[in-house]
Amino acid sequence: QVLLQESGGGLVQAGGSLRLSCTTSGRTFSSYAMGWFRQAPGKEREFVAAISLIGGRTYYGDSVKGRFTISRDNAKNTVNLQMNSLKPEDTAVYYCAATTFIYGSLSERDYVYWGQGTQVTVSS
Repeated sequence: QVLLQESGGGLVQAGGSLRLSCTTSGRTFSSYAMGWFRQAPGKEREFVAAISLIGGRTYYGDSVKGRFTISRDNAKNTVNLQMNSLKPEDTAVYYCAATTFIYGSLSERDYVYWGQGTQVTVSS
């Protein structure tokens, strides 16, 4: 069992930045590739970013490319999502998730552990 806990969400003005963090329990963090997804009210959950086991590969959704950066620190069992140039359409609940696909995955169906989510609200 891997427990994931997100933090760092909040309210920010358009153009601002936020840094989300996801910490994990246990000593198996480096066995999982990690991803971030988001879900806005009335919409399906959307892929945001993913990072491979040791961080050598990263993937981004088209809507966040060039603005968001995913990173991980295996020594601290943490994955981060730096979000810059935020837009109102980035408003959503953001979830971190863990997958056994070593390079990560863009599909939420491939993720086996999920955090509770953290709210990000971007005002215009």
